[in-house]
Amino acid sequence: MAEHQVNYASGLPVVLTSVDKLVQWGRSNSLWALSYGLACCAIEMMAAGGSRYDFDRFGTIFRASPRHSEVMIIAGTLCKKHAEFTRRLYDQMPDPKWVISMGSCANTGGMFNTYSTVQGVDRIIPVDIYVPGCAPRPESFQFALMILQKKIRKEKASRKIAPKRLI
Repeated sequence: MAEHQVNYASGLPVVLTSVDKLVQWGRSNSLWALSYGLACCAIEMMAAGGSRYDFDRFGTIFRASPRHSEVMIIAGTLCKKHAEFTRRLYDQMPDPKWVISMGSCANTGGMFNTYSTVQGVDRIIPVDIYVPGCAPRPESFQFALMILQKKIRKEKASRKIAPKRLI
């Protein structure tokens, strides 16, 4: 029989890391996104989930329920009648949660400076990443997700969670 010897002259094969880094690595590489398409930008968001761009390979999986999502992607024009519903969906998401505002209309209201349009999603919920453009390409959206992954990796795993609104 052959004998196998393992040489540990340079030391034992040990991987050293902190629990925070390990947890944040797992969180950043498995983003479950709530697809919340409101207008034209939703078409580009759907294209990002298709076979050409295939966001599944980056760990981004689109979910239909806010209770299973940690990233909310708001793509398109947000009307004032829809703002309360958007806030309710955001409140239903488990912590930690992040928001991506996709497109000029979601970022600033776009060209629709009217009585019925919210002039930026950040007036309703906190936004982490803004994706500019009308409508932004899937490559821009992919870049925004990569920036969000870097942001998640830099956070502490045990960050303090802000108290929830009662009303």
